[in-house]
Amino acid sequence: MNAIITASELAEELAGPRPPVLLDVRWQLGGPNLRPEYDKAHLPGAVFVDLDAELAAPAGAAGRHPLPDPETFGAAMRAAGVSADRPVVVYDGGLNWAAARAWWLLSWSGHPSVRVLDGGLAAWDGPVTAELPDP
Repeated sequence: MNAIITASELAEELAGPRPPVLLDVRWQLGGPNLRPEYDKAHLPGAVFVDLDAELAAPAGAAGRHPLPDPETFGAAMRAAGVSADRPVVVYDGGLNWAAARAWWLLSWSGHPSVRVLDGGLAAWDGPVTAELPDP
């Protein structure tokens, strides 16, 4: 399976019978938490995932963003609606650094179908919403 999905391919899958779980992983090094940007506009159905809190352990001797505890990471992904029987698409603000981390962690933990939206949110030309999903 290709690790990248285009915006048009994602639109087709979202309209299909088995839409993927969407994870919004917008993050900026040294910048503010981008949750407020997610709250303003995100792909319909996307769940915000905080890189610092859910995709990394606390900074310390192991580095700025060490790997999260597997149980903590698994609980965060389940809370976001991720399960082994549904594909996952992750996206960020466009550079795909944060999305790549989520992709790698999900792949590393054994998820069978994870892809990154090519170009992130900036590449999406479909509808966006401020509505919060219920994963």
